[in-house]
Amino acid sequence: MSTGESTVSVSSVGDFIAEINGFKTQFDVFRLMKRLTEAFGARAFMVMNLPSATSLNLSSSSIITNWPAEMLAEYDQIPLFASSPILTRLRNSTAPFQFDVESVARERDPSTVEASKTLFYRFRMPHGAYFPVHDAAGTRGAVSFSGDRPQFTLIEMMELTYVSAHIYNRLAEIRDLDTRATDTLTEREIDCLNWTAAGKTSVEIAEILGLSEHTINHYLNRATKKLDTVNRTQAVAKALRLGLIK
Repeated sequence: MSTGESTVSVSSVGDFIAEINGFKTQFDVFRLMKRLTEAFGARAFMVMNLPSATSLNLSSSSIITNWPAEMLAEYDQIPLFASSPILTRLRNSTAPFQFDVESVARERDPSTVEASKTLFYRFRMPHGAYFPVHDAAGTRGAVSFSGDRPQFTLIEMMELTYVSAHIYNRLAEIRDLDTRATDTLTEREIDCLNWTAAGKTSVEIAEILGLSEHTINHYLNRATKKLDTVNRTQAVAKALRLGLIK
């Protein structure tokens, strides 16, 4: 992965935005965020909700991230979350900003300074930037990009600010779509998805539920449409992700 400045063009940023607006799942956003992170020469990203003052760890505030699991677990275990100067800044400002681990460490509780520096250097993420965002409901969050490349240029900061707003907004829209789908699926539709997930055909489900094959297909087609998917396989996958079926 490159550790120099990115060569992302304005047209490339426009392409990223066009993709984001068509996404249907968090995983779609996750894959694009990985590409975006690499394109800008960074190593890791995180999209998070702004945690409350009583939150105890970073993991529970993260929506999507490719931070190494070991790093995230250690960050919460030390713990570094409660005394984070970055979180303080996010709570008090809506302006994007860059950081480096040395300057952040100087603002930390002395007991966590060395642990913080060691952790971020070990995973080669001593620099980066945070972009405060919010959704239509007013929920605040942030998008971050970290790595060991030089500081972002002013143009890159402007581009990432724009992209970050679209990313957070789309994730909120996807969450709302998922919530509406959860609220509108009927018990029969969920039953049919459950049996489909278990590997049963429409004919077999019809026998199990004492209904006609035509009725089963009707339920599955309706569930597929409500979940905003293109076929029953995708519908089952999304229902599993939403916890509608097990």
